[in-house]
Amino acid sequence: MTSPEQTLAQQLGEFAATVARDGVPEDVARSVVQRVVDVLGLCVAAHVLPTSKAAIGYAVDAGGAERATAVGVGRRLPAPAAAFVNGVLAHSLDYDDTHLPSVLHPSANVVPAALAAAEDAGASGEDVVRAIAVGLEVAVRLGMAGYDEKLGNSVFFEHGQHATSICGAMGAAVAAAMVQGLDADGVVHSLGLAASRASGILEANRTGGTVKRLHCGWAAEAGVAAAQLVKRGFTGPPSVLEGRFGFFEAWLHGSRIDYDAVSVGLGTEWAVPGIFFKPYPANHFTHAAVDAGIELRERGVRPDDIVRLELGVPAAAQRTIGQPIEVKRAPYTGYQAQFSGPYALVAGLLGGGGLGVALSDYTDALAQDPQRRALMAKVDVVADPECDEIFPHQFPAKVVAELTDGRTEHVAILANRGGPQRPLSDEELAVKFRENASGELAGPVVNDIEVRLRDLRSMTSLDELMSLFVPTSAPRA
Repeated sequence: MTSPEQTLAQQLGEFAATVARDGVPEDVARSVVQRVVDVLGLCVAAHVLPTSKAAIGYAVDAGGAERATAVGVGRRLPAPAAAFVNGVLAHSLDYDDTHLPSVLHPSANVVPAALAAAEDAGASGEDVVRAIAVGLEVAVRLGMAGYDEKLGNSVFFEHGQHATSICGAMGAAVAAAMVQGLDADGVVHSLGLAASRASGILEANRTGGTVKRLHCGWAAEAGVAAAQLVKRGFTGPPSVLEGRFGFFEAWLHGSRIDYDAVSVGLGTEWAVPGIFFKPYPANHFTHAAVDAGIELRERGVRPDDIVRLELGVPAAAQRTIGQPIEVKRAPYTGYQAQFSGPYALVAGLLGGGGLGVALSDYTDALAQDPQRRALMAKVDVVADPECDEIFPHQFPAKVVAELTDGRTEHVAILANRGGPQRPLSDEELAVKFRENASGELAGPVVNDIEVRLRDLRSMTSLDELMSLFVPTSAPRA
């Protein structure tokens, strides 16, 4: 499929062209359909957020040709604008999937871009599945090129860079190019254009701000815009990835870059089925803490029994979910609670909705609830050596609970639910979708969407499916 004389972008272009012609393995196609279901449910659920309303208002005010559907908007928007809105919605709840160990969230960029570009081009469901599969694979492989085995972490992440949107813009561009009907050269040019818009920094994770919710929207928009501009004649450099002034040098300057991660096994070794689904609507670093809380509850531990809780996590995760500890023990908003290890442990211990805890368990009121605050005050978040050895292939947690009767309970959650070792079933993913969609869409509509999505690959176009994703309260221009 590839030649060593080709640049990395050219190898990816040939890979995309081959998949567009020949299709993908069944397990890859099945995984892609699951991710489309997941992302669309998230877009519906996120529609109620003030930031979502702001992003929708921004896109609607800009106007333009009515070419693609943005969830929650009463008329179509230009394809890049629809991709922007849906990308913002898909990532805003911190409920979208994660690839490890690259630690990026690929579907929130690639799926919105592919859907918008497909509506614009009149592409089929099978075209969309193939494009999303390649876009996800490209995003993940670029992320893995920046993973440092010795460091045990993503170099993007260590630099404070959001690999999700940086690599996601590139994956989005490939997916958009494919459904727009561009050939291998067109994919290369789309990568060349998208690289100049790939961006994202992570300081908001530490000290606040909602800007991170925009990142996947900007990435999806950049991908669609790149493909459309290439279709109109713009070109990019074939050496855009490994060149002296290319993508990797710009973002990973001075670091070892694993070029083999981009090209080796293209078309035979697929990362897509192994991307982790999120069972809980919070930062992925907190998920094992939720599971530990659930296990303590199942063992019969009650809130009044607890004297002290120690939450052991990887050192890299501790910086996000355990520091500064005074903030993590007393989140003021539901959004802050999504990045709090103490809150996650307490939420699991108290029990919630969905698959263990749900969106309804991350509200401003619950973040400030006196009982939860009292329990969070008993939680210390520490770096754990065993967790460090496993990270970032998993985001593990170990909990020690000291109880009033003198007993000590130990819980170790070393593999994340939703990943290959503990996969979510189709029914569990359906529960997540229904819960996410039912708040804004009527029950019969939710059922109709589920039925249609099962037949995504046989659709001749996406028009009827996407027309269902307009809540009754949708704003119109």
